[in-house]
Parts: sequence; structure tokens; C-alpha cells
Amino acid sequence: MQASITGQSSASGRSDAAIKRADERTLRRIMENVEITSSNGTLRFAALVAAVCGGLYGYDTGIISGALLSMTDEFGLSHHMQEIVASAILAGAVIGALATSWLSERIGRKITVLVVAAVFAIGAVACSLAPTVPLLVAGRLLLGIAVGASTQVVPMYISELAPPDRRGNLVTMFNVAIGIGILLANIVGVTLHNVWTWRPMVAIAAVPAMVVCVAMIFMPRSPRWVAENRGLEPAAEILGQVRDTHRDVQAELRQIQEIAREAKPEESGWRGIRQSWVRPALLAALGVAFFTQCGGLEMMIYYAPTFLEDAGFGRSSALYASLGVGAVYALATLLGCLFVDRIGRRRLMLIMIPGSVISLIGLGAMFATGATQGPASWLTIVFLLAFMLFNSGGIQVCGWLLGSEMFPLAMRGPATALHAAMLWGSNLIVTGTALSLVQAAGLGSTMWIYAGINFASFLFVYLFVPETAGVSLEDIEEALRQGDFRPRQGDSGLTRRAGVAAVPA
Repeated sequence: MQASITGQSSASGRSDAAIKRADERTLRRIMENVEITSSNGTLRFAALVAAVCGGLYGYDTGIISGALLSMTDEFGLSHHMQEIVASAILAGAVIGALATSWLSERIGRKITVLVVAAVFAIGAVACSLAPTVPLLVAGRLLLGIAVGASTQVVPMYISELAPPDRRGNLVTMFNVAIGIGILLANIVGVTLHNVWTWRPMVAIAAVPAMVVCVAMIFMPRSPRWVAENRGLEPAAEILGQVRDTHRDVQAELRQIQEIAREAKPEESGWRGIRQSWVRPALLAALGVAFFTQCGGLEMMIYYAPTFLEDAGFGRSSALYASLGVGAVYALATLLGCLFVDRIGRRRLMLIMIPGSVISLIGLGAMFATGATQGPASWLTIVFLLAFMLFNSGGIQVCGWLLGSEMFPLAMRGPATALHAAMLWGSNLIVTGTALSLVQAAGLGSTMWIYAGINFASFLFVYLFVPETAGVSLEDIEEALRQGDFRPRQGDSGLTRRAGVAAVPA
């Protein structure tokens, strides 16, 4: 069906001017039948419903923090089996992230989000009913597929539905929802651990998942996907529901035509990722994705109560500390999303990462010296929460964002799938080895190892990640094509093609 957009350019011997005139006639004919029924409520509600999948991701990954203690009591899990149970969701996330790229292209973003919500619900119920450890791991794996799929398709669905001037605000609703989901998971773990076992803690996530599944039936499709697969006329009808004026609809349809006309076959899909000029973006985005997960934040979310209990904290104190971890994560993510455009992606990471390093060094010292009792226990909590603040408010905010903006449009689908797979694969490595590392090196030394990884992430960002705040996607692509995609002296960012000022330092 893509020929319905690009068919004008397939005729041989036609000049570019003739093609553009034909395109304009087509647009005028389509616009005659477009009815503007836009309301801010429709667009925001669609983004909110889709973003709930981020909350499910946060809850389903974060609930293991409080539920793992109960699971260990019921099944007698060893440290190694605890790692397998906790990390099974991450192995599924890698599968889900890669598979959803194909699915969202075949059946569309909206239907894929609906399917993902259904898998969330089925996975939560299956996991809560698991009578044995292997079935528990299988249920966590199914939940992981939904988690990985949501991180691939939901931001893409929202960004393709949102107008350019509101895209950043609406897409970051997904990031904020993740933090809220983790916080809710910690609240449930702390307040209900003496009332509920782990089974209802996990099962309750099926309720919002079913709400999303039903609500998505009434949400609009992605207008860009519809244009590429069904034609411009149905895409124009959808844009009329989420845009304010005929001018906005016509401008977006014209952009879709131009992109389709200029796209080259060898630059699309997985073939495009192998182009040499794209490698700097791959290095920057995938490198930040790796450090986002391997810096230790996910380890704290999953294992903070376990670490603190091993260090001498009581179970209630350990669970309340994990609640603080969730609260700081949610607050820092919200603040990071609000300021990342003003401060800049690169600068925000370079400001915040040193705080992560210092916090982990201090936390390691507390664990290594055994100073976790009495008044010293408060200092341990301060270092733990400080690390969550600096890490989740900096590189965590930028990790997902860079993957959505650094890749050229023609290959963005598979490139973002690869980016999500890198995030989840790195998360799997950390979660699957954290307890074994603690057993081998000690809790204090483990914190220092992660401090070293955070320091390495600072060097990586400084050397390989340019500033992309305030730069259009087209300018980023042009910088890649010209071999100019690299950090600039003074942190000035990528220069706009128009020749005006670069992104402020």
C-alpha cells in the first residue's frame, strides 16, 4: 500500500516539478473531505492510555523487589534461583523488543499496543498462579515479552500521533509512568507484605492491563502508519481528530509525501542500519543504553531490600528503604523529563553522572566497613537515595530519549528495536549477575565496581555523544550524512543546517 504515497515518483521520465504538482493536486483533493474534530482531550487521553503500559512495565519489574522475599520463603530459592526469577522478565523483554518491530509494521502501532496490554494481563495472571519455580520463571518471561514490546511500540505510537510542538511532553509521559509504576510496586511491597503474599501483588497488575486493552479499541491509529499502509485519505481523517486546523493536517500530509518520495530502498529497515554513515548514531545511542542499565540502578530497584537485609537491616526497614528508592526514582525522572530540553541531553548526563560515582563510592564504603547499624544506617540510606537521584534524573532519562531521536526515519523502527534490545540485554546481564557478584566480591566491592562503570559512562558521553537538544531530526540525519555527528568543543551541540546558532552550551 505504500505505493499510494509514493506512486507519483514511480513513473519514469517525470520531473520533480511535475511530481510535486501532482502531489499538491492530490493533497487539495483529500483536504476537501477532511473534517476537523480535534480536541486536546482525545490526543492527551490516547497518550495517557498508551503510557499506562509504561506504568505496567514499572510495576511488573519493580514488584520483584518486595515480592522476592516472599517468593524465597515459599520456594526456598537460592541466590542463584533468585537471580533467575528476577532476570527472567528481562530475557523476555529482549525478545519482546526485537519481535515488536516486525509486528508493529505489519498490524500497526495501535493494534500492537492492544496486544501488548493483553499479554501484560495474561502474564500477570499466569505468574501469580504458578505452582512451581519453572512455571514462575515462564510467567515472568511472558511478562517480560510485554515489557520489552511496550518500550518499543508505545513511545513510537505516541510520537507519531502527537503534533511536533507537543511531542516531547506527550512521549515523556511514558517515562514518568514507569517511575510511577515502580513507586506503586514499592508501596504495595511495603504496606501489604504482611497482608498479601507475592501472588496477589503480581496478579493485581492484570486490572489496569485489561483497562488499557479495552480503551485502545477506541483510540486512533497512528496516522503515519495508516498513510504508509492504507493511503493518505484515511490518514487525513485520523489527523483531523488530533490536529487543530486544516493547515496542520495538510502540512503533515505534505511531509509524509516528501519523506516517502526521498527515501532510498537501501536506507530502509535493517539494511539501513548497516550503512557506515549511521554508525556514529548507533555507537552513541547503544553505548548510552548499555551504561543506562549497567550503571547499577536496576540492581538497586530489584535487590535493594535483599542487600539491606544482608547488611543487617530488618526486613521492615529494608522494605521502607526500597519505598524511598521508588519515590526518588519517580521524582527524579519527572524532574529530568521537565528539564532535559532546557539543559540538554549531553550536559544533563555530564552533570549528574559524577554524583552517581560519588554516591556509589560512599555506599560501598558503608557496606565494606560494616557501618550500617545505629546512626550510620541513615548515612547508608542517604548514599543509596543520592545514587537513585543522580542516576535516574540523568542518564536514565536520556537513555530512552536518545534512541528515539538519533536514528534516521527510514530505519527508525528496527533501530529503536535494536536500541531497546540493548537496554534490556544489559539489564539482563546486571540482574542475572548482581547477587553472584556480591557473593564473590562482597557488597562494598560490588558498589565500587559499579562506581567504576559510572565513571566509564562519563568518559563515553564526553567523547562520543553530541548534544541533540533543540536540533530537528532532519538536522541530526544531515549531520550523520556529512560525517559531522560528534561532540563539539564547548558542548555546543550539532549545528543547524540553516546556518543559525548551534544548540546553546
